[in-house]
Amino acid sequence: MAHGRWRFWAGIGLAYVAPIAVGMRWFPDRRGLITGLAVAGFGFGALLWVQLAGSWGNLLANFGVQRTFLIYSFAFGGMVHLGGLLMANPPPDWRPSGWDPVEAAATAEVGEGRGPSEMLRTRQFYFIWLAFTFSAVAGLMLIGINKLYGRDALFAGGGYIDLAAAGAAASMAYALAFALSNGLGRIGWGMISDSLGWQRSIVAMTTVQGAAMISFYFLGDNIVMLYLLLAITGFNFGGNFALFPIATAGTFGAKTVGLNYGWMFTAYGVGGLAGPVMAGAFKDVGSGSGVEVWMLPFLIAGVLCLCAALLTAGAGRPKPLVG
Repeated sequence: MAHGRWRFWAGIGLAYVAPIAVGMRWFPDRRGLITGLAVAGFGFGALLWVQLAGSWGNLLANFGVQRTFLIYSFAFGGMVHLGGLLMANPPPDWRPSGWDPVEAAATAEVGEGRGPSEMLRTRQFYFIWLAFTFSAVAGLMLIGINKLYGRDALFAGGGYIDLAAAGAAASMAYALAFALSNGLGRIGWGMISDSLGWQRSIVAMTTVQGAAMISFYFLGDNIVMLYLLLAITGFNFGGNFALFPIATAGTFGAKTVGLNYGWMFTAYGVGGLAGPVMAGAFKDVGSGSGVEVWMLPFLIAGVLCLCAALLTAGAGRPKPLVG
C-alpha cells in the first residue's frame, strides 16, 4: 500500500504542474480563471473515473482492483501523452489583446523570475507554504473523517435510529455537497483572484474556512447544516488548487512557476499526512466518547486556517533581485 501511494503522488507530481504553467503563459491576464479551469478538470475527472470503476462501468467488479489500475494506467498514459503533444508555450513576445505587462506588474502582484534556489531563500515562500499546509490540513482531515464524523454527529443529533443509517446519510452528503463544490471552488476562487488578487483571496478563503471548520463540530448534527458546511468547506478546499499556484507565480514569477510550484505543492503532501492522522489519533484515543471526540480536531483545523490567513496577509513581497 505504501509503495502504491508513492506511485500515485509521483504521477500527480509529474503531470499536474505542466498544464498550469502553460496556461498561465497563454492567459497572463486571466491567471486565476485558467488555473481554476485546469485544476477543476483534475477534480471533476476524479468523479468520472470513480464512477466508471463503480456503478457506471463496474470495472472493479469485473476486473478487480489491480487490473482496474492497469486499465487506468494505460488510459491515463495515452490521454496525458496526447494532451502533452497539443500543449505548447506561446511565443516569447505573446501578449493578449489589450493586456499591458508593465501595467500588470504594477497592479496585479506579478513577481520576478526567481528560480527555486532564490525562492527558498525568501521568507515569503515559507509564509505561503505554511498557509497552504494549514489550509490543506483542514480539507484533507475532513475528507478522511467525513463519514465517521458525520455518522457520529447525525446519530448524536437524534435524527437517525442507528449508526449505519447515519453513516449512509453522511456519505451521501459528502458525495453531493463536498465533492461537487470542491470542483466549483477551483473555478470560483480562480475567478475571484482575478478581481481581488491572490493575497486578499487567500485571506478571505482561509478566514471563511476557519469559521466553517469551527462551526462544523457544533452544527454538523443537523443534516441540512451538514450539507451546507460540506459545500462551504469543499468550495474553499478546491480554492487551494487555484490560488496557491497563482500565489507562487505572483510572488516569484510566472516564467518559473513550473519549477517553483513543485516545491510549494509539498505543503499539500504534509497536510495530507497531518490532517487525517491527527483526527484519527483523537478518534482512537477517545473511541468510546461518541461525537465529543471530534471537537479538538475541528477546533485545531479551524485555528490553523485562521493562522493561514494571518500568514498570507503578512507575507509581503520579496526584495528585488540585485543585478
